[in-house]
Amino acid sequence: MTYLLASTLPAAPAGKRLRALLDRPGILAMPGAYNGLSGLQAKAAGFEALYLSGAAMSAQMGLPDLGILTIDEVCFYIRQIARVTGLPMLVDGDTGFGEALNVMQMVRAFEEAGAGAVQIEDQLLPKKCGHLSDKKLAPAADMAAKVAAARRARRDLVIVARTDALEAEGLEGAIARARLYVEAGADAIFPEALSDAADFARFAEQVKVPLLANMTEFGRTPFMTADEFAGLGYKMVIWPVSALRVAAKAHEALYATIRATGSTRAMLASMQTRAELYATIGYADYEALDASIVRSLVPDGRGE
Repeated sequence: MTYLLASTLPAAPAGKRLRALLDRPGILAMPGAYNGLSGLQAKAAGFEALYLSGAAMSAQMGLPDLGILTIDEVCFYIRQIARVTGLPMLVDGDTGFGEALNVMQMVRAFEEAGAGAVQIEDQLLPKKCGHLSDKKLAPAADMAAKVAAARRARRDLVIVARTDALEAEGLEGAIARARLYVEAGADAIFPEALSDAADFARFAEQVKVPLLANMTEFGRTPFMTADEFAGLGYKMVIWPVSALRVAAKAHEALYATIRATGSTRAMLASMQTRAELYATIGYADYEALDASIVRSLVPDGRGE
């Protein structure tokens, strides 16, 4: 796809397209994409929806995931990914960037940028990754007010309410919060940092809206497959930072190799070739749009 061609742009809003995916049987798998290139690669692998993680956006900016990002910074990534992939995306809205009016502004901005869904969590700032300890919870009524505000502001956007209450209030407390958020207008619930299959199953028994499972690495949730989450009653599963983790490890190896050897030769087998990169981003398609650009010949060498 090239986003310069109107004929390639999706006709329906992203929220409607995401709802259609959720209405199908089975679980919707949404890998994390943190920029346009990773989004294109996820699409090429066959995924139909994506997740945009606040932790991934923060980390690629060299910042911790503490609620530091602004609405405009997040919209930059939404637009970048949405315009090149055309895929609906669930976007991490952290705590909503403030109170009810701020949440409404966030919803409108995200939807206009191309998001299909937004996730709002019930922490207080400075928020933390859901798999860390000592998170500060917002009063449940305050979070419900944010959900209601998001519902009021949206056109088609799917509202996903995340609860981080397991550690402080236990499973039943998290379930009670989830039910309140559904009453306030949440379309789906994201119970964060559940630690075993029994808790996932219990949550699904008690909360009867689409549920999202977070299969992040190095956290409190044991490794499970998308099919296993589906069997426990879940409709969505995300791998929020996986792509960034793999890329960051590759960066470490590359820079260490250059520093040690003064060359990238030892890393060539781990690299995407120039031809592969150009195929991913549709380089030739863009050239074809402008007759003034002479079609490029890709060097048949191993240098780049």
